[in-house]
Amino acid sequence: MTDNITSVGGGSRPDTGVSALKGRTGPGAPAETRGKTTIADGVVAKIAGMATREVPGIHSMGAGMARAFGAMRERVPGGGGGVTRGVKVEVGERQAAVDLDVVVEYGVSIVDVAGGVRTNVISALERMTGLEVVEVNIAVDDVHLPDEEEEAERDEGRVR
Repeated sequence: MTDNITSVGGGSRPDTGVSALKGRTGPGAPAETRGKTTIADGVVAKIAGMATREVPGIHSMGAGMARAFGAMRERVPGGGGGVTRGVKVEVGERQAAVDLDVVVEYGVSIVDVAGGVRTNVISALERMTGLEVVEVNIAVDDVHLPDEEEEAERDEGRVR
């Protein structure tokens, strides 16, 4: 956001009374300096969630019960995809901080995946919102084992 500051009053400068320093107002001012843009926390959370899921080695997001409820919600028609599950954000006027809960695939380097997530989230948020991302904290809550999906599919097929 650009502040519009107008200098008024007597001074030794010959241009006293003209818009000064950070921007001009009125019809001659650039369009991007007219008005204020506010970005909701939910928008920042969605961008961070999508950017996290794009990184190879991320299996899912969310911790424990949130992940279980989210998986149930995804199966219900109209329940939503849960893009923001496992994402918490704090958004100020010019800065944002992100906390992520993730589950990684077994066999990947957690350090490399975390670095990739940080890079992807920071670049997506700064490019799309213009906010400075001050930190991206990542909590790895679980490791997804290859045989876990097979067991889950067998359990779903059982008659209870």
